[in-house]
Amino acid sequence: MMKPKTITQKEKKTVLENFFSLSTLQSINYILPVVVLPYLIRVIGPEKFGLIAFAQALIQYFMIVTDYGFSLSATRKISLCRSEKGKTCAVFSSVMTVKLILAAISFFILLILVHFIPKFREDWLLYLLSFGAVVGNTLFPIWFFQGQEKMKFISIINIIGGLIYAISIFIFIKSPKDYLLVPLLNSLFFLITGILGLYTAFKKFELKFVLQTYADIKQELKTDWSIFISIVSINAYTTTRVFAVGLLTNNILTGYYAIAERIANIFQSFPMDSFSQAIYPRLSNIFAKNKKRAFKLMKRLQNSTTLVFVITIPIAILVSPFIVRIACGLKYPEVILALRLLLIGVFFVAINAFRVQFLLVCGKPNIYSKIHVTAAIIGLPLIFLSIFYFSYLGAALSTVIIEAGILIATLRFIRVYKYIRVI
Repeated sequence: MMKPKTITQKEKKTVLENFFSLSTLQSINYILPVVVLPYLIRVIGPEKFGLIAFAQALIQYFMIVTDYGFSLSATRKISLCRSEKGKTCAVFSSVMTVKLILAAISFFILLILVHFIPKFREDWLLYLLSFGAVVGNTLFPIWFFQGQEKMKFISIINIIGGLIYAISIFIFIKSPKDYLLVPLLNSLFFLITGILGLYTAFKKFELKFVLQTYADIKQELKTDWSIFISIVSINAYTTTRVFAVGLLTNNILTGYYAIAERIANIFQSFPMDSFSQAIYPRLSNIFAKNKKRAFKLMKRLQNSTTLVFVITIPIAILVSPFIVRIACGLKYPEVILALRLLLIGVFFVAINAFRVQFLLVCGKPNIYSKIHVTAAIIGLPLIFLSIFYFSYLGAALSTVIIEAGILIATLRFIRVYKYIRVI
């Protein structure tokens, strides 16, 4: 008797299409900023760049709140009900309502921060201009397109928007005093792509917005709470790194570290993050029909990813000076050292990416949450202590330790719980 294929040709085509679409999206999000990095650093200087990076780190917290884990939970819901228009509209309306409410609350919190805390009050306009990115990100229903496995629409939007953003940087940023235009242009990019993405979702999928009751909103928040806590925990030790460097050092060192982290994020986003996001709705769909088939597919994906990063990360570490020179225009030794440490952290993330994600696929968000909450509880003090003793390099060093710990914890849970045999 012939064994069933791990993934059919049609499914493979869909996954690959979405992988390339997501790769394009991630590339726009990370490569375009790197393209303009040499210009920005030369024109506004590392100090102003560090200040902008610190503001973006703060704004990232609000993005986490407004996302509420919907990038995972809502994607899965849409993938399971996409053939039923009524349910799809209900999920879409519920998620968008919650996101808009959370965005309003986030803006109110930002107003309190810039009014009462001196460090934020000093550059209040910078933070307010940066908040437009939160609004745009809230409006952009990337989770909906992922669930529908129709990523090409948003890729086109982001390519056009990203190119306009990059060109605008070169046109309008001419001296250090123009640094406020950087968050303004970034916010405009998010707002325009968010509005276009929302319009495309309504137009292409004939969505109808359904008004939500208080009970609906409460249920949505309650259902996705564990995933939200996981996402908050993950970002507690990722976003906090730049934020903590900004609090404990100065804008110049914050700039050096932020540059290194952005470069390292490119290695993590392409191809790993892109492919894991592209395959997630498909894996969820397969798991609902055939658990064994989903297990086998996940194992193949993880093994392939591990092999790729075993080869690429050592090479990237070796050629880090060359990478930094291309990205920054100069060989900043501070950036090179931080980048090399962060790339080790990327390696630990890569060899665990599909394995840890599968906990969500098989309906075990509580275990996923437990791992990342524990990492946050240990990681946050570790980040601040490491920066206190080792300056900005402490942030990179703590990243390696935290990601290695998450890998070990994931392997332990997989061995303990017999229903998840993925290694």
